[in-house]
Amino acid sequence: MPDPNDSPDTLTGTLERIVFANEENHYTIGEFRPNGQRQCVTIAGNLPGVQCGETLELRGEWQRHPVHGPQFKIKGFTSKLPSTVHGIRKYLGSGMIPNIGPKFAEKIVEHFGVETLKVISEESGRLREVPGVGKQRAKDIKLAWESQQAQREIMLFLHTYGVSTALCTRIYRKFGNEARTILERDPYRVARDIQGIGFKTADQIARNLGLQNDNPRRLEAGLIFALEEAESEGHTAFATPDLIEHATRLLDVDPHLLNTPLKSLVEQGALIPSGAAATDPAELYSPQTILQLPASHRAEVVVAHALRDLLDTPSCLPPILIDKAVEWAQERAGFEFAPEQAAAISAALAHKVSILTGGPGTGKTTILKALTEILRAKKVRLLMAAPTGRAAQRMGETTGAQAQTIHRLLQFDPAAGGFSINADNPLPCDFVVVDEASMLDSKLAACLFRAIPSRAHLLLVGDADQLPSVGAGNVLGDLIGLAEKSGGLPHVPSVTRLSQIFRQQARSRIVLTAHAILHGEASPPGPAEDPAHVDPSEDLHFIAAPEPERCAEAVVSLCRDCIPRWYPHLDPVMDVQVLPPMHKGAGGTLNLNAVLQSALNPGQPGVTLGPVRFHRGDKVIQQRNNYDKNLFNGDLGRISHINAEAGTIAVRFDNEIHDFTRTEMTDLSLAYAISIHKSQGSEFPIVIIPLLKQHFVMLQRNLLYTAITRGRKKVFLVGDPAAYSMAVRNRESARRLTALRDKMEQR
Repeated sequence: MPDPNDSPDTLTGTLERIVFANEENHYTIGEFRPNGQRQCVTIAGNLPGVQCGETLELRGEWQRHPVHGPQFKIKGFTSKLPSTVHGIRKYLGSGMIPNIGPKFAEKIVEHFGVETLKVISEESGRLREVPGVGKQRAKDIKLAWESQQAQREIMLFLHTYGVSTALCTRIYRKFGNEARTILERDPYRVARDIQGIGFKTADQIARNLGLQNDNPRRLEAGLIFALEEAESEGHTAFATPDLIEHATRLLDVDPHLLNTPLKSLVEQGALIPSGAAATDPAELYSPQTILQLPASHRAEVVVAHALRDLLDTPSCLPPILIDKAVEWAQERAGFEFAPEQAAAISAALAHKVSILTGGPGTGKTTILKALTEILRAKKVRLLMAAPTGRAAQRMGETTGAQAQTIHRLLQFDPAAGGFSINADNPLPCDFVVVDEASMLDSKLAACLFRAIPSRAHLLLVGDADQLPSVGAGNVLGDLIGLAEKSGGLPHVPSVTRLSQIFRQQARSRIVLTAHAILHGEASPPGPAEDPAHVDPSEDLHFIAAPEPERCAEAVVSLCRDCIPRWYPHLDPVMDVQVLPPMHKGAGGTLNLNAVLQSALNPGQPGVTLGPVRFHRGDKVIQQRNNYDKNLFNGDLGRISHINAEAGTIAVRFDNEIHDFTRTEMTDLSLAYAISIHKSQGSEFPIVIIPLLKQHFVMLQRNLLYTAITRGRKKVFLVGDPAAYSMAVRNRESARRLTALRDKMEQR
């Protein structure tokens, strides 16, 4: 066995066995036989596309693993095809070619000997000389060989230009054998086409390929990326001077260099001007001109047109004596509605498009239930939906009517890449109610609104004081602003704001504190110094733990020790949700997921994916829409089974179990702690909110308000009272720049 202190920085030999290989980043642990040695050594590092039997020259360093002893850590490598019969036999039998295992590889190598690889590469028709190899199998062997060679060549090309192994893999997976041609022609395409790869990475590749700072392709890509960054922050539009300023910093160029590429992008239709420049090209650089990416522009145009059609078209509802209907609903409910509640029901029946907004405890549920009963009695075709599965489920439970997610309502068709229900095939309905409408981004709103028949009614229900949608846009806020600006004029939505807290909710400290936050009352609830000192019968608590490490310890203590003891009827994993404001730091989602997994679910079978190890019993969250599985961004589930040998897991979401391959697992994250943004549209029996000064970048009034209102029964604030006060005082949440109101006003 080599001594790590004396061995060289390079090793040359044969890869004998792959012990472990991560399909995502190609991190590999293997047994390696150096030339001239009988004994194998352990190697570890990124080895994309290698197979057993290959001759490798490895560059790296020896390290001593605390359990497994000496290992050669790979920093780089070059590969040569095997030249010995032993190596070729291992190489072909490694599984690189479908349906060719060790026994069949033995047959082929026995027939052709050291000429085997040359035969496959240059004379593949001769493979049929081997008994059992027919025309199709010979073709499969040839195609697999060519794919391996192409991947190897592309990896080598990308490595030459400074592309990391993990990034090489993603690029090859996306573009296949065309990767080199695409990168040489347009290196910025990787940023546009591959999720998670940004402009800076693409720019580095481009610079390594020799593209100059002032190359027009670079400048155009930088302008597009600057606007995409703005969209990632929620904007659907950007004023021209602001866009140029942002792109100038990004590209590190003189701002005057951007004038020509900006004009070119507008002429190409890659940027859409609104405002002054929409009619006068000379106004392109005016502060009154805003620019949009085509998809955002189209989405807002669709929203505006669809809402105007709804507002301008007569109602299809049967005759309803609204005052009598409200009285009837009051009798059914057994109590008299407050004036605001009666007004909201009347507005929904009288106006084609109406909005109902208000905080917790203000009676939105009462209104929805009464409206549902009136419409049912009149045999109105009613559809109810929400952006998330949890919100739809809660909506159905409180109203007694069927509710579903917007994606299910519109019937996404993966084969067609769009919704089956659309303007040409509208919803079969007379009235649509959408709950948690603050979560509607421009693109989802466009898909929904254009699918509503023009004679139907639309009611949007949401809390305008919550965080806006995760996606770009501010649909609910824009429509409320437009309606209130118009002063009740026709052809705009009707808005009812609920402000009265009703008696049954007035005792809830969660409700009272949420409303106090909105009014800027910065004093937090009286803090306890230790989780064990709180009164579990109360519904809102503040546990003082100003230091990040102490905050994390208090969160763990609550989840592992206190909550199971205080509330034994609740599941400490699925009924408790930790909601940090940020991902990083001791009080962020990344660290809290790690420590909570260790505390709540230790010693279970698991499978490793990059830096994360998933265990059986872990709580996980789906991170993107997967229409094939009927799973959507934000869905929460629990791992029910792990096949460590195959590297697969099964996850139960509600009452359905879905299997995930290693590649599909990249869509999952641990969910003991999730961001407050990810919690929108959901409620949880118990919510724990870490609040620290290190979260200052995110500490805003609407963020804290949203977090507290996610708790249905209990809320525990854990951290620094000063951080709570900082959040309440900061009412200036980032304003989103959109063009929807302008488009709505254009008739």
